[in-house]
Amino acid sequence: MRLVIMGPPGAGKGTQAERLVKELQIAHISTGDLFRAAVSQGTPLGLEAKKYLDAGQLVPDEVTVGMVRERLSQPDCQAGFLLDGFPRTVPQAETLEKMLGDMGLSLDAVLNIEVPEEKLVARLTGRRVCRQCGANYHLEFNPPRQPGVCDRCGGELYHRSDDTEATVRRRLEVYREQTAPLLAYYRERGFLKTVNGDQEVEKVFGSLLEALGRR
Repeated sequence: MRLVIMGPPGAGKGTQAERLVKELQIAHISTGDLFRAAVSQGTPLGLEAKKYLDAGQLVPDEVTVGMVRERLSQPDCQAGFLLDGFPRTVPQAETLEKMLGDMGLSLDAVLNIEVPEEKLVARLTGRRVCRQCGANYHLEFNPPRQPGVCDRCGGELYHRSDDTEATVRRRLEVYREQTAPLLAYYRERGFLKTVNGDQEVEKVFGSLLEALGRR
């Protein structure tokens, strides 16, 4: 299956993406991972992306698209893939459609995880992250055994500066503004499948499989 997964910050997109690729035996293509790998390996596109990232600027579409195109051409994508973090805009979606068309492929579905804003704010403002290993916790939903200490490595847990309520609400506002046209684009083409993300993790996963006709 060839899929795109979407959802606002705090919707549980990462957790569900991991489960889906394991269940469907397809490649997980995260643009964040692509950037990190390309930069660390010093590839031409990685060096280009690094210039923008170091300057705190958005990486131009042509660089992102180039990385995605390279990744889609790799053998493990032949059985299918899940795109996570791309496309983010309608122009990127149009480019993806053309790219896949040139390869004789098309998307099967675009999965959209929907959660009420107040629930997202509660989820994100309660998040704590380990400074050492990067593990995520939540004060209410997934608390560490010992307050302020990572279960995994014993590192210090901290509250990210972008997890304050004001910042979270702004991030959600930006997400809505950017993705509303993209959701409409895929809805018009019959690809969009929206599921309720305000459920237990297992139930959300079940809803996603049901949306794909895999239950």
